[in-house]
Parts: sequence; C-alpha cells; structure tokens
Amino acid sequence: MNLDKYKLSGSELPISTYPDPVLSKVAEPVTAFNKELEKLAEDMLFTMYHAPGIGLAAPQIGKSIRLFVLDVDYEREVITNSAGKEEVRLSEFHPLVFINPIITGKNGTTTHEEGCLSVPGVYEEVKRNKSIHVKYQNLKGEAQEIEAHDMLAICIQHENDHLDGVVFIERLSNLKKNFYKKKMAKEKLQ
Repeated sequence: MNLDKYKLSGSELPISTYPDPVLSKVAEPVTAFNKELEKLAEDMLFTMYHAPGIGLAAPQIGKSIRLFVLDVDYEREVITNSAGKEEVRLSEFHPLVFINPIITGKNGTTTHEEGCLSVPGVYEEVKRNKSIHVKYQNLKGEAQEIEAHDMLAICIQHENDHLDGVVFIERLSNLKKNFYKKKMAKEKLQ
C-alpha cells in the first residue's frame, strides 16, 4: 500500500452524524473487491486523516457495508507556514483497512475515553476489551488475522460497533445515553 497516496490524494467525504438512520443499521457484507472499493477506502482514509480521527467506518459516510479504516499511530502536527498561517502536517502513516471483520477472541477489560466523528464534541469513558483477535479481509479479498491490544483493540471495537449499527453513546449508562440522545436530537432541529 502506497502510504503517500493517502496523504496526497483522495476526496473528502461528508460524515453522517447521530442520529442519522444509517448509523443504526447493521451493515451488509462486502462481496465485490474492485477498484471502486479501493477508491472508497482511499477516500475514507483521506477523510479520516483530515477530520481528524483515528478510525472511520463506511456507515459514517453513508455506505452501509462492512468496511472500516483506521490509523492509531499517525502524527498530526500544527505548524506555522512561511506566510505565518497555521496548517496541519500529517506524517508517519500506518493505515489499516478492515473488510468483513469478525472479532473471534476477547481478553481483559479496559476503560478509555472515546469520541466519534459522527458524534462531534462528545467524549466519554467506554469499557472495552483490552485485547482482541480479529479475522477480516483486505482490499483484495484475502483472509487476514490480527491480534490487537490497547488502543488498536479499542479502535477496532469502536469501528466494528458502527458496522453493527451501534454508536459509542449506546455503550454509556442509561442516564448519559438519554442525555446525549436528547441533546443531539435537539441540535438537529435547530
């Protein structure tokens, strides 16, 4: 995978925000591994890096298919350019593309503050598994497996939830969940 192309090319896609109905649908398996799928993954990575975020699932950009991208290790630095304006420099890319993922093993628990590009401005502690084993396909449809720990495991679980129609606020206490649902529904009306 040519990492530079994700920094330099791609189209920014609109991100669906909660409570958009696409976010609560269970996504369909990917069956066609072709240039269109590669372009979608490229555009999703471009969108994720520039949002900025560390993961983005296809339902978040209105596509109800079992695909997500992530990069928990890239560098994002705000610099002042020669014209005196601030700009963001992205580097050290480590993009991952997961197609039709299945979490086949889980170990330990951890709590980590999560946010979501589809739920802007909301950050809450969420309980997740500390390590997971995942089977998935790459952009060529080839079977892959990964043992993920800590932040990578948390991010995979968060993005995989999107494929199952679950936004992270669904994992909060009923009190917090209802608070955010009402708040976001009210904001959508304004």
